[in-house]
Amino acid sequence: MSEADDTGLKPDHIGWPLWQAAFLWKEAFITAMQAAGHGWYGRAQSNITAFLSPEGTRQRDLVERSGLTKQAVQQLVDDLEAAGVVVRSPDPADRRAKVIHYTAKGKAALKDGVRIKRQIEARLAEGLGEDGMVQLRVLLERVIEKGFDRDGS
Repeated sequence: MSEADDTGLKPDHIGWPLWQAAFLWKEAFITAMQAAGHGWYGRAQSNITAFLSPEGTRQRDLVERSGLTKQAVQQLVDDLEAAGVVVRSPDPADRRAKVIHYTAKGKAALKDGVRIKRQIEARLAEGLGEDGMVQLRVLLERVIEKGFDRDGS
């Protein structure tokens, strides 16, 4: 843990390194996706694609899963659709609802994404070693399992 400065504002909690690590991972992934020819993939798009199932996802479920507003999800899906990555189709169970599906271009990006994630993980393993990676995964899974209440407790 880092020491607090005189103002008491310097981050000295576990949230800061967790946030930094997640940010660095996400930036490495976005950079590699763009280098792989997916120039449409950016920070904003990753906020939606992370919650979009390869089998298709209702647009309203994207709102719930992502925590974004309906308007933000609408705009991001519009952008992905304009880029040819996804397509909207009527939900067979509810004609008023829309289901978002990946196009062939989107599915190709998913395949590249899996490869890129494995490459990032391999680079991380080089620095941490096999035992370090196992420990990291176990500890992160414990954090996820424990979870946090929405009220911050």
